[in-house]
Amino acid sequence: MKKIIILFAVSLLIISCERKTETLGPDLSDIYGPFTVFEEFDVSKNTVDFSTGESINFSARFSKTVDWEVKIIGQTSGATKILTGKTKVLDETTARWKGSTTELPMFKTEKCNAYIIIEDEGYADTILNITINGTKVNDGFNVADFENGINPDWKIFKQSGANMSFFTVQSDTAAQADHYYDMGGEVTFDYLIGYIYFPADAYVDSATNLPYERFPLSSNPGDVFFNVLLNVPEGINNEIVLFQLTEDDNEDGIFQESSEDMYSIELKHGGDAGLQAGWQTISVRYSDLTALVNGAPATPNGNGIKEPHKLMEVRTLFLADPSSGYSQTFMDYMIFTENGPLEP
Repeated sequence: MKKIIILFAVSLLIISCERKTETLGPDLSDIYGPFTVFEEFDVSKNTVDFSTGESINFSARFSKTVDWEVKIIGQTSGATKILTGKTKVLDETTARWKGSTTELPMFKTEKCNAYIIIEDEGYADTILNITINGTKVNDGFNVADFENGINPDWKIFKQSGANMSFFTVQSDTAAQADHYYDMGGEVTFDYLIGYIYFPADAYVDSATNLPYERFPLSSNPGDVFFNVLLNVPEGINNEIVLFQLTEDDNEDGIFQESSEDMYSIELKHGGDAGLQAGWQTISVRYSDLTALVNGAPATPNGNGIKEPHKLMEVRTLFLADPSSGYSQTFMDYMIFTENGPLEP
């Protein structure tokens, strides 16, 4: 009996000393092995209507995990969408496109080309002629996309300066769809070059067929985002774009600047947060707005509570130092979104 116990103990010791062979990390061949294309780069369909919620998926399969980049470029707009990943398989979970844009302008109804690049392996492939029949629809309150020209209830003013613009332009280079608003001119006697105001009552509530008294936004300033697309032409560096959002604190239908809140966004050229050449997306959470006086933070004149549901008017003022010469900026697609900024 004693011998049996000893043999049992020795057996346990041998079993416990056996080496574990289970892989604790990635297979080395998955990292350092030869690169082979098992399934060529392809797309789930060549025609898509993003406006109805459709999407397309890119596919490919490789012998090992790689860093890949898929780039889709609009043939008309030049819009660019970039998808990236570190996988050995591209499919609906890793390479799905719902119509959004990485680099403005936004995609139009147009043909696109798609490219895959695996730089470390020196591999590239191309898919031609993906056709967009309908563009992505963004949820939110569209203040201005300029597709129908100028709303007669908007308020527009431009100084008596040189080379004044302040009109809509039709172009394939519009940030969204086919039109944008051109603000430009040279004014030697004032910072203000011109403005365009968007009052809430310029828009009709489809439920009542009556003009809005205030913009139909959430009462939670943390949920609301102000978004607009801006483009500074090459060679311009003196622009100042000022957005003013006026609230009807007492809800009497009249904004009193001396006793009600106005919050502002002032954008100048350059810097990490400043305006740059080319189209860019400006998105500001309503709760992050500040009152400004001559560009400096100030105490609001009203109750000091940010109340987006009491917003009466959005004002866009275009300015420049009168000694700095001609200035110009393009504006497109002003929209309020909720629960997140605009994803063009």
